[in-house]
Amino acid sequence: MSIAVLGAGAFGTALSIALTRGDTDEVILWSRDPAITEASRVSRRMPRLPKACLPKAVELTSDIGRACGADIILLAMPAQTLADFLSQTKELFSAKPLIACCKGIDVASGLGPVGTIRRALPEATAAILTGPSFAADIAVGLPTALTLACEDADHGRRLQSRLSTPVLRIYTTTDTIGAELGGALKNVMAIACGACIGAGFGHSARAALMTRGFAEMQRLALHLGAEADTLSGLSGFGDLVLTCTSEGSRNFQFGLALGRGDGFDPGATVEGVATSRAVSDLAQKHGLDLPISTVVANMVAGRLSVQDAMRTLLSRPLKEE
Repeated sequence: MSIAVLGAGAFGTALSIALTRGDTDEVILWSRDPAITEASRVSRRMPRLPKACLPKAVELTSDIGRACGADIILLAMPAQTLADFLSQTKELFSAKPLIACCKGIDVASGLGPVGTIRRALPEATAAILTGPSFAADIAVGLPTALTLACEDADHGRRLQSRLSTPVLRIYTTTDTIGAELGGALKNVMAIACGACIGAGFGHSARAALMTRGFAEMQRLALHLGAEADTLSGLSGFGDLVLTCTSEGSRNFQFGLALGRGDGFDPGATVEGVATSRAVSDLAQKHGLDLPISTVVANMVAGRLSVQDAMRTLLSRPLKEE
């Protein structure tokens, strides 16, 4: 059984390394940049995860046809680029498992990664691998637990068996809506929490944002058909805790820079930025009250300062919890 990871960013690189520790015959890592591929074949180092070394068991390629010949495909690319990538390459995929490894909501369509795969390739087995995980931890073999969401339970269990390793523990669910929304929405909350700490509002305020943010995540997810238990698991609450409390989270780092008034690497992918816009659109479309997501969307668009965002939240009408 062969597995291809499409996308040689930090998370894709880490997954390819981790999968060599499992029961997999072949692991292929695809990078769209041939120059990176050629240089990294010699150094076995990837730009987005320079401290990790690619095992020789990972085949590095820039040939998309070669990568798409694998039995299982992991799509480790930003959520906002997934739809375009699939539209350009869908003729390369047969009816095989396609597993999204990104966390976001597409601004143009309002779909999560699983929905995006289904729209482009209805015949494929669409799934998502998500949960509390930093690429650096996975790459060095630190114990990690993730959720694999696939509507077909039998397919899900087979993928669970293929992707699990001695230190990468994978749980399954058939609730793809809950899993993809949990991973996407926690990024928005991580920006809010980073801005809170960066602006000096304190840990108590962050705890309040996490708690009310989790309620907001559940509100939207349940409205869109998710199961409540999914949001309380690894793909929701677990990922929320990790990304809202650690500077290892890029979304938290971005919020921290916002709160401090610092600049941020313009080339870095911060999934929560676009997702906050998508969530704000969904709130208006469905008539939902999602105040934290709304103020984050306004902050990242420059329409609201961090101080004004906090005042907006604190001045809302008092209510029961």
